[in-house]
Amino acid sequence: MVGIIDYNMGNLASVYNACHLIDAKASFVKDPNELKNFDRIILPGVGAFGDAMEHLNQTGMKEAIYEFAKSGKPMIGICLGMQLLFESSEEFGAHEGLGLVDGKVVKFDKSKMHEDTKVPHMGWNVIKTSDEHTLFEGLTNPYLYFVHSYHAVTDSKNVIGTTEYGYDFVSAVHKENIYGFQPHPEKSHDNGLKILKNFMNIK
Repeated sequence: MVGIIDYNMGNLASVYNACHLIDAKASFVKDPNELKNFDRIILPGVGAFGDAMEHLNQTGMKEAIYEFAKSGKPMIGICLGMQLLFESSEEFGAHEGLGLVDGKVVKFDKSKMHEDTKVPHMGWNVIKTSDEHTLFEGLTNPYLYFVHSYHAVTDSKNVIGTTEYGYDFVSAVHKENIYGFQPHPEKSHDNGLKILKNFMNIK
């Protein structure tokens, strides 16, 4: 059973429907005390980093996520959910993240981009993988759907996928039982469903 964390910031219905399409039993989780009952969890997210962390703190979900991460069971952050995994973000000021993956979240650097390149990065783009990772099993450099203005910066040892938008940025990470995915698999048709199915198969 997969728990989808409901903290008023996620694209919850689309994530739930995507799980249903791959025959994964999913349930929304609002009570932090219930998180430990799931085999794996998804931390979705659409919105601002600071607001998201404030809500996780106020509800006690932050501590519950820490405890779940310690359990060794798999968890994945999607879009804003991935960004929350890192130590900090510069979105609308300085904000502390969950710190489950070392690194920070920064705004796209327009000085490194062509003047016509628009931010946010919105639409279909490729994730480049250096080798076949569990999340990308059965896929080769898949096209996926992105919507974001900020991206993660982290040590290369955590990186399992990069994407080019003006310059290469980190679009997928893995550290122990923690996974992060910048694009939206729930909006990425067959490729996204395959990635979610691969996540469900992680032991």
